[in-house]
Amino acid sequence: MRSGLNSVVLILLIICLDIYVFMGIRAIMAWSAPRTRGLVYGAYWLVSIVCLLTIILLPYLNWHDWKPIVRSYVLAILIGLVMAKLLTVVFLLVDDARRGVQWIVSRFSSAPPAAAGEEAAADAITRSQFLTKMGLLMGGSLFATLTYGFSNKYNYKVRKIKLAFKNLPPAFKGLRIVQLSDIHSGSFNNKAAVLKGVEMVNEQQADLVLFTGDLVNDRATEMDHYMEVFSRIKAPMGVYSTLGNHDYGDYYPWPDRDESGYSVLRAQNLDRLKQVHAEMGWRLLMNEHVVLERNGEQIALLGIENWSAMSRFPKYGDLKKAYEGAAHLPFKILLSHDPTHWDAQVRPEYPDIDLMLAGHTHGMQFGVEIPGVKWSPAQYFYKEWAGLYKQGAQRLYVNRGFGFLGYPGRVGILPEITLIELV
Repeated sequence: MRSGLNSVVLILLIICLDIYVFMGIRAIMAWSAPRTRGLVYGAYWLVSIVCLLTIILLPYLNWHDWKPIVRSYVLAILIGLVMAKLLTVVFLLVDDARRGVQWIVSRFSSAPPAAAGEEAAADAITRSQFLTKMGLLMGGSLFATLTYGFSNKYNYKVRKIKLAFKNLPPAFKGLRIVQLSDIHSGSFNNKAAVLKGVEMVNEQQADLVLFTGDLVNDRATEMDHYMEVFSRIKAPMGVYSTLGNHDYGDYYPWPDRDESGYSVLRAQNLDRLKQVHAEMGWRLLMNEHVVLERNGEQIALLGIENWSAMSRFPKYGDLKKAYEGAAHLPFKILLSHDPTHWDAQVRPEYPDIDLMLAGHTHGMQFGVEIPGVKWSPAQYFYKEWAGLYKQGAQRLYVNRGFGFLGYPGRVGILPEITLIELV
């Protein structure tokens, strides 16, 4: 009942949004030729009605079973159009508020209308047209930018950083680590492009490759066409991995899920995903640690299941269990998918974990990263959302993700292969 009410409210809001934006378009097109107006109005309402009908019918179209890439594009276009209209509405509201204030002032003003007043009115119309046009331009630009971002989803970028630690054993100085995260294989539709990314990983000649979760969107079968590709990733000291929130299949509507939420199919799916890691030659760390040895010296590599400080994400990880038996080792690296784990537990309770590697945020696949400017909507949800963070002697690196989810593209935040060198 509540879900149905929410859907009705959403649909009504979208209809109001469409009407309000149309009023702005109508104001701009008022002096255009009738034929031009008809074409513009018809195109606007055709797109709007198709989008609205798609939103209404989605729950009845078994969209969970669509090809992932088709589902991604459909959802991206729908969300992109709504966001573009919302941005347009901001400017229209500013203009309406301005004209509302102007009308109130005129009602209480005792000054008689004059030529100067008529000039002011004419100027007001100009300002109104400017704000309306600016709103439509900004909304259209946002949608065009999101469309352009489709071409960046396989545009992998290698980010190289050097990290110095006083307590790093001399044998491990110069150690080259490649971090990958958030592959989301179920979103891929270009095997050749993904293979190119894997080749870039191997070109880094890393001693160690570490993967920090979300191999799939929901189901282990998503890896059927990509196991051969990712099994090519090799490193002399091994490839180690851990699980992310999507790997558990919690977001998929398993048909046998009971009232308590338990599903045999979900459990089998998770078991199969663990096998996929093993068959690719990846050592999956499930709340445990391994000892890495080099020239007679040792460090600890810990890996835990998903652990988030946010209630909407699962908390399966057990760092206490993974840490047991590792306290005596002089240097520790932790693989933990969600960066909120760092402030919530790692820093306050385990100050001797020197480096934590995480992913999860994708940098929201949208933002600006240029010298002097680093911005993404992700920063309003996550304190640590992309790149390197430091607190005292501890370090956290948040990978921007190798794959993509939901929006099948990247704007400003490119898919990442991280090369970390310990110096």
